[in-house]
Amino acid sequence: MQRILRKTAFFSIIFFIVFALVASNGIAHHKLVGNTAQFIDCSSLPCKDSSQQAITPSPVTPFTPNPQLNEQQRFLSAITNKLLTIPEAGTFEYILLRQYGAAYANQEPEIKLPKKVIFDNEQETKEFQSTLTMLKVDGTNDCYLQQPATIAFNKARSLQNISLKSGYGSGDCTRTFTTNLRFWHKYANDRTLEKVRQGKETVILGIVAPPGTSQHLWGLAIDLRVSSQKQRQALNQNGWFQTVENDIPHWTYLGLTEDNLPLFGFRKQIVRGIAYWVTPL
Repeated sequence: MQRILRKTAFFSIIFFIVFALVASNGIAHHKLVGNTAQFIDCSSLPCKDSSQQAITPSPVTPFTPNPQLNEQQRFLSAITNKLLTIPEAGTFEYILLRQYGAAYANQEPEIKLPKKVIFDNEQETKEFQSTLTMLKVDGTNDCYLQQPATIAFNKARSLQNISLKSGYGSGDCTRTFTTNLRFWHKYANDRTLEKVRQGKETVILGIVAPPGTSQHLWGLAIDLRVSSQKQRQALNQNGWFQTVENDIPHWTYLGLTEDNLPLFGFRKQIVRGIAYWVTPL
């Protein structure tokens, strides 16, 4: 009888140890799942768990247009997933995309672009800008751009002395809808806007962008004082190009190399000695 009791006690202890181990693993697994579920999308941002250990995001394969397509097809293939719909030719939205849509070719996953080419009002502009990761340009008071654009511009300035158009301010960089509207009223009016909508006026678009349409609203444009080829080379080497014909101070962050611009459908236009890379629309 004592032998039976000893065996029963032995197996009871074994059962208790096994049960405790299983229960412990179950709790640990539950906690791991709980922590992991906190993260919704780590595809483009560095994620951290509760212990603040960085999780490396999955690599993103850069998009490359099919070289067998024509210029327009290559450009459109590069921007199709950036817009809700591609505007129809001849529409006001298409005119704006042709004039200011170069930035949509940017393939950097950290760069954000609006799903349409025109903001209707200040609120819509603010909602988009609130989603951006902004960084101040070195040596400025309040010049902010999307982070990759700022980093690239700072690298260019480390190679050459490049000044903002105004020399200091936010008006050269990311603007509000109100600022965009103020600039428009400085150079144009509602009658001009109606002519642009009808396709009867395009020259004004190289001077000032209609309300809600400026690349400056996206944090991907900056107005500069550039006078030498070395300055242009420094900017080009870091993904910055002139894309709005006749708007000499205006530079757009494309994040592409100059060699790749033709592959993405861009056309090089030389106007009074300045090279503009324009969309093929």
